[in-house]
Amino acid sequence: MLPHQLELLAPARDADIGIEAINHGADAVYIGGPGFGARATADNSVQDIARLVRHAHRYNSRIFVTLNTILRDDELEPARKLAWQLYDAGVDALIIQDMGLLEIDLPPIQLHASTQTDIRTPEKARFLQDAGLSQIVLARELTLQQIAAIDAALGPKDAPGRAILEFFVHGALCVAYSGQCYISHAHTGRSANRGDCSQACRLPYEVKDSQGRIVAHDKHVLSMKDNNQSNNLRQIIDAGVRSFKIEGRYKDMAYVKNITAHYRVLLDEILQERPELARASSGECTFHFQPDPDQNFNREFTDYFVNGRQQDIGAFDTPKNPGRPIGYVTAVGTQHLDLQLDEHGTVLHNGDGLCYLDLQKELVGLQINRAEAIDAKQGRWRVYPKDPVASFKDLRKHTQINRNRDMDWVRGLEKKSAERRIGAWLRLSETADGLTLTVTDEDGHSGRATLPGSLQDAKDPGQAATRLRENLSRLGETIFQPLDVTLQLNGPRFVPASQLNALRREAMADLEAARAATWTRLPRATPVTPPVPYPEDTLSYLANVFNHKARDFYARHGVKVIAAAYESHEEEGEVSLMITKHCVRFSLSLCPKQAKGVTGVQGTVRAEPLQLINGKEKLTLRFDCKPCEMHVVGKIKRSVLGAAPASPVRFYRTRPQAHAPR
Repeated sequence: MLPHQLELLAPARDADIGIEAINHGADAVYIGGPGFGARATADNSVQDIARLVRHAHRYNSRIFVTLNTILRDDELEPARKLAWQLYDAGVDALIIQDMGLLEIDLPPIQLHASTQTDIRTPEKARFLQDAGLSQIVLARELTLQQIAAIDAALGPKDAPGRAILEFFVHGALCVAYSGQCYISHAHTGRSANRGDCSQACRLPYEVKDSQGRIVAHDKHVLSMKDNNQSNNLRQIIDAGVRSFKIEGRYKDMAYVKNITAHYRVLLDEILQERPELARASSGECTFHFQPDPDQNFNREFTDYFVNGRQQDIGAFDTPKNPGRPIGYVTAVGTQHLDLQLDEHGTVLHNGDGLCYLDLQKELVGLQINRAEAIDAKQGRWRVYPKDPVASFKDLRKHTQINRNRDMDWVRGLEKKSAERRIGAWLRLSETADGLTLTVTDEDGHSGRATLPGSLQDAKDPGQAATRLRENLSRLGETIFQPLDVTLQLNGPRFVPASQLNALRREAMADLEAARAATWTRLPRATPVTPPVPYPEDTLSYLANVFNHKARDFYARHGVKVIAAAYESHEEEGEVSLMITKHCVRFSLSLCPKQAKGVTGVQGTVRAEPLQLINGKEKLTLRFDCKPCEMHVVGKIKRSVLGAAPASPVRFYRTRPQAHAPR
């Protein structure tokens, strides 16, 4: 990818979703292979990925495969074999977390640093670039100023080996710094760093202060709203980001179609404004629907920390989809409820999902079995829920109703919803031997076909040229669209439709072959030699070193003390099970910095620990106010500790003693 190109990077749970991501404007798609991806149930066969690769490369789009779990020693060889299989399938890059992969015989394929590598500083970003990573996804918690500082640290954008900056612009937010959450493993033995997170962050908690007083009851205080950077794209570009990543390898087809199309439209608007920038792939998209992020599952939206710390980033009431307000209840019957809709043009459908907040502010959902318009012009509707009306808690007159599933929208995206076409110029020339059709696409590739034989004069000279142009413009079965058709003939000519169709098909096939022949794999970056030193000389369990090859990597880069990953069960006491930029004290207006200068309060508010309680699970919140971070502290359960660790590795726990000179 060139420094002036912008890449829209979409997720795919499977190859079919990946193909639709390409059709809806993705310049690249990331997908899980048959193993070692950080989404345990989003695996795909190499054969399916090869099918996706073939489709993507028709548009010069790229396919990246996640190989981003931390690996046991006995998994390194299977991972190596898989990497070669993916390389042979035409995959463009591997997304990795485990640095042990850099110490084994990988194919000459480009390597990208996963979000799990937790890139928050210019020093770490520069190190990964110097170690041979070509694209690095930055922590979601960074501000525009921090992104710009990292961009500056990587050097000139056109320098050889210069890494591309990638940033999440949409989707679910993990509350922890990526790669820095161990709650799931401590409580269940399921490691987030190995693709099996139990999502403790989405649970409700009782929050108690240091004196045992309840600060919040049954609140999802670790649950974030969803990321949406739609309004910040220009500033993110100016900060140095060139790859715009959509979260969602667990998401369905409708989500990927809609959100990819949404950001395609926004990025294309920017490209129109800024001709010095360009798309990273070929073709333009036409959508048969209006992209709208609010239509998909979301926990409401936040732009997180891009513009600095914000008060309202959490989805504390519910981790579910609250939907859009559409009206309120006017009457509740034994089998139905009547609604007054806010916008009279809104239409309800059988199968729509509605929801509301009960008196405890818990989200309650109901599905419409049958919807009837009482007076559609006035926005009055009667709905019959799928479940008994009596089963819905606190459903009463004046209750606000939201819609979180619009079946008309869902059905629309189940159909073909986009066209992606590459512009092409066609030229039909008369030669001494017959006709030659030359097709040149917007990327400069050409295809050609010839029709030998003598030509017939047209019986209707006035319509001859029009008919030839109309016939040659029929590219509907191809990935191309005609930009212009030029005729270079010695007079009005008649060509039978069957012969012209065959000529056109042959020329377009030759053009596709020419495009395929010029496809080149992204180059693998060469690590700096001698190996540059890692920014620190001591690594704790937070570095996620889980095999001896990873240990060798860090030792080769100057690290003296290397602890094993948390999953090795060396940390038996209380440790930080999660590190996050999110601060519960700040969100609950209990931050000491918020209290400064308030008469009668200054000096009385301290960042004392809080406790989170969910059933028998107890966690302690400790606050590091200098970097403005929160640590969720706990210890590994005896039941998990008693089980055999996934990889019982042990590394240096103390600094090696230097030998005295003889």
